[in-house]
Amino acid sequence: MSNTNTTFMVAKKISEPADPATQVSPLGTRLSRNMTARRHAIGLTQAQVAERLGLDTETVSRFERAKHMPSLVTLERMAAVLATTVGELLAEEPIQPDDQSLVIASWMAALRPEDQAFARSLLKQCCEYLAARDFERK
Repeated sequence: MSNTNTTFMVAKKISEPADPATQVSPLGTRLSRNMTARRHAIGLTQAQVAERLGLDTETVSRFERAKHMPSLVTLERMAAVLATTVGELLAEEPIQPDDQSLVIASWMAALRPEDQAFARSLLKQCCEYLAARDFERK
């Protein structure tokens, strides 16, 4: 008789609905995929994203594994750090960033405005120098 009760209890346990907190939503999956792809495309680590967001690295990891969903405020800040929009982070189609300006924009986003101006000035000087050097070779 104890075998029958054990079998019933196991069957009941299996048929119980899963805990909603542990289920991954399609939205969470898209955010996870797009956030990770965008972070890789602009060359940031989870630690760098976490630092810029004021979060710990494990929290960013949980977002990327779709274990937790960020608040709307955090999602908006994350979009800024990743040089994208909230809409692109939630898009059904994977983001295909291949524009080098996105990488540079993500570097610049971490800087204070006066440091951004300084970095732009240096980058412009480097580009002008290299362009002139290449022109002289021709």
